Amino acid sequence: MPKKSILITGGAGFIGSHLAEKLLKADKEVFVIDDLSTGSLKNIAHLKNDKNFHFIKGTILDARTIEKLVKKVNQIYHLAAAVGVKTIIDKPLESFLLNTRGTEIVLDAAVKYKVPILITSTSEIYGKNDNLPFAEDGDRVYGSAYHARWGYAMSKGADEFLALAYHREKGLNAVIVRLFNVVGPRQTGVYGMVVPRFVQQALAGDPLTVYGDGYQTRCFGYVDDITDALVKLASHSKASGHIFNLGSDEEISIKELARKVNKLTGAKSKIAFVPYAKVYGQGFDDMARRRPDLSKIKKIIGYAPKITLEESLKRIIDYYSKLSNAK
Repeated sequence: MPKKSILITGGAGFIGSHLAEKLLKADKEVFVIDDLSTGSLKNIAHLKNDKNFHFIKGTILDARTIEKLVKKVNQIYHLAAAVGVKTIIDKPLESFLLNTRGTEIVLDAAVKYKVPILITSTSEIYGKNDNLPFAEDGDRVYGSAYHARWGYAMSKGADEFLALAYHREKGLNAVIVRLFNVVGPRQTGVYGMVVPRFVQQALAGDPLTVYGDGYQTRCFGYVDDITDALVKLASHSKASGHIFNLGSDEEISIKELARKVNKLTGAKSKIAFVPYAKVYGQGFDDMARRRPDLSKIKKIIGYAPKITLEESLKRIIDYYSKLSNAK
């Protein structure tokens, strides 16, 4: 049997780079395409000397390049997408088209060459649904079309619909995974991600900026747990045609998260509350709580988060501390 070759779209991003690293360690040949709009060459610099690693700077909107790559591989992880609330608010049209048109191009190539694909979606899909924990077959409740934030959820919903339609009508082996707030080393806070922002602020002795009142809750899954599960789902015979929640179900308020980061870093930073309107403009909607039902993924691959939030934060703090010391 030939060595399995794998394509990761968006593979120079935070999650993609960890996934590429994991697959290379498993002796896979890995092709990464990334336009570096939110990904970074620094994320994959340690992989470039591996003979099984191939990086292509390009966009998933380039159908010809995508077809050439898909033709070479026998598995696809489609991670490329607009990243972060800030990006969605600032570039709504670009974000929507990248997510929908880009996914259609990748799916077309996957069908043509009969290559199995795993598509990462998002917890944003659930919108304002307040029926917790969120189950994969639960309702999706979106706000006004005038609020750019919902364009992201709608575009990822369209991606999911496309993948399921390709599966039903064209027989494509497609798995959909809804990610819930993945964290870990190499994640940047530039696009609105709260954990790296808090950690960097605390290490610098700056105020920790909490958007809104801080009572909103989230669940943070560690990237190693997430990538382990992605690999298992991508090759599971019963996963095709299904949607899976993936993350942690350990819930914490953002205000409490700030306090925990202060404690673990030994910082004495003030917690500064910043109105949403000041960060994202008027008319910004946020969800009070977001917690996944993980029973479906547990049943199929035995998934259970191994890394606690506290351990995740310690590892991230250690990562950023070493970065600071290296400067």
